[in-house]
Amino acid sequence: MSPAFLIFLAAWIIGMVGTFIPALPATAIIFLGSVAATLVDGFQLWPDLPFLLTFLVITILISMVDNVASAWGARKYGGSRQAVWGALIGGLVGILPIIPFGLIVGPLVGALIAELFVVGKPPAEALRSAWGTLVGLLAGLAAKLVLHLLIGLYELWRLWDPARSVFG
Repeated sequence: MSPAFLIFLAAWIIGMVGTFIPALPATAIIFLGSVAATLVDGFQLWPDLPFLLTFLVITILISMVDNVASAWGARKYGGSRQAVWGALIGGLVGILPIIPFGLIVGPLVGALIAELFVVGKPPAEALRSAWGTLVGLLAGLAAKLVLHLLIGLYELWRLWDPARSVFG
């Protein structure tokens, strides 16, 4: 494995873990790992520049997945913009290790609190929209996880060169 491969592998692992931590810019970490690996590998205008520009566009699109998915879930189940913000804040609080299943419970409770106390919805309606917001967030998380996995596997394949292994 080349140094470039190891650099990207480390960034990709951090990014994959970061996919589950809302405050960590996982997609950007994976992209920057790819840039660093490409530079260490000896940047060539062709094919590296088109690859990195394409990867940058994909990175920007993946970064929007969370917002689009939570908005979709909120709208589909009657949630408000405040519910989406409550879910995001609840997700950040859910990172704390003192909350069991915090990454799932946090967004649900955050959206529910926002709907009940900020928007003033009745409990049944607030629960429905909070559930929709959670469904959207989880759909976005699943999409990001799959995209991070595919991008990472592609980049590892691209960087793999057993002839330049640091172990052989």
